[in-house]
Amino acid sequence: MGMSTKKCVNRWTSWLTKNMLLLMTMAGIVMGVIIGGVLRNLEPSPDVVRYVGFPGELFMNMLKAMVLPLIAASIVSGLSQLDGKTSGRLGSRAVMYYVITTTHAVILGIIVVSIIHPGDPTIKQKMGLEEGETANESAAQKFLDLFRNAFPENIMRATFAQVQTHYVNHTNSNGIQQLVPKTGYVDGMNVLGIIVFCIVMGLVISKIGAEAKPLANLFHALDVVITRMVMIIMWLGPIGIPSLIAQKMLEVSDLWSTARMLGLFVFTVILGLAIQAFITLPLIYFVGTRQNPYKFLRGLGQAIMTALGTSSSAASLPVTFRCLNKLGIDPRVTKFVLPVGAMVNMDGTALYEATASIFIAQMNGLDLSIGQIVTVSITATLASIGAASIPSAGLVTMLIVLTALGLPASDISLILAVDWFLDRLRTSVNVIGDALGCGFVHYICADHLNADVAEAEKNHAVVEAHGVNFDELEKEIEQENNNQKAMEHV
Repeated sequence: MGMSTKKCVNRWTSWLTKNMLLLMTMAGIVMGVIIGGVLRNLEPSPDVVRYVGFPGELFMNMLKAMVLPLIAASIVSGLSQLDGKTSGRLGSRAVMYYVITTTHAVILGIIVVSIIHPGDPTIKQKMGLEEGETANESAAQKFLDLFRNAFPENIMRATFAQVQTHYVNHTNSNGIQQLVPKTGYVDGMNVLGIIVFCIVMGLVISKIGAEAKPLANLFHALDVVITRMVMIIMWLGPIGIPSLIAQKMLEVSDLWSTARMLGLFVFTVILGLAIQAFITLPLIYFVGTRQNPYKFLRGLGQAIMTALGTSSSAASLPVTFRCLNKLGIDPRVTKFVLPVGAMVNMDGTALYEATASIFIAQMNGLDLSIGQIVTVSITATLASIGAASIPSAGLVTMLIVLTALGLPASDISLILAVDWFLDRLRTSVNVIGDALGCGFVHYICADHLNADVAEAEKNHAVVEAHGVNFDELEKEIEQENNNQKAMEHV
């Protein structure tokens, strides 16, 4: 009996040790909600609110600082280990997964909001919102901005600025004022451009082979170091995450009354996100892999909690890497598929864009035709791809969808009071979709990945069988190159 009890205690101790960070993060989220609720009754000043959010601000800054080196190191080191054919297979399977899940998310959002019909014109009257100017964001220009950002003219500028087109008033030669598109730069890392640049670099390093190996080793070492730094930063999450949640709760005015008015809309979004996260995505994963998706989801707990706390796919990216490594997903897959997915595969955002836009149309008493619903589908998909992986980016890109429907841009303020909460939920769905995408690609391409490893081991064995040591061979080649340079110098 004593031995059985000891085993049970050891098992629980081991489980607690493995899941300590996850449990502390979950407790931090609950504490953030409690602290925010209690402090709201005390009506703190704006300075106090900023002090409450200061630890969270530092935590977010540290996570964001990891994004650039993590993306560069993971993509380059991952692709440099693959041949061209395997990289192409990984990319094609990943794109197939992204198209399927994003398209379904938009269609699901439209179906759910059309059936429940949460939009009531009286809500707009109660909130006292006046008619504003119609949004003038162009879906075509945003689509072109995607390509402008994908191929930046200056890779250094891409680390702190991205291209964005907006409309300005211009007086033509006849004295008539008209809106014309103007392309400029705005603050914010151009993650898409960095990803494209790193993909090309990784593929070229893989193609060149031995001559580029020192550069591949550099990025591999950087990848190991950044991963270790992320693990250290994550232990600050139980302090930073409750700080962020409490600050957001304190910043929103009329939280409870607005939540009551928009309760049906919140329920609609949550229902759509839940179906996407726990039914659709696991079903797609199961069909492609024949593996238990819910066992996979259990291993993503830390990444989901981080997404709930930070509401940023980019900030959650380092943690998602860690979770997938624990789940046994091939690092060559995660290093390539996950950063790309964090930028372009946003199922939660796509569903939210469609749902919120039709909700606003319903509040304006607009009955959408089939053509307008198709327009919402296309523009919501484009908007989700173009959304930056930062908090509340969906609100900005929603202007594209409102433009397509001819609705006022000011109507976005209708959902502003609840967006901070829904933003965290849709970010969690984005992270789940990206992680399941890595698992999907890993299992579909497992045979090709194993074949690459087997071929490399076979070549290594053949060379060693002939009495050649790789390390000695590399040293000999390096020494020969140095001797040749010395002779040329003489």
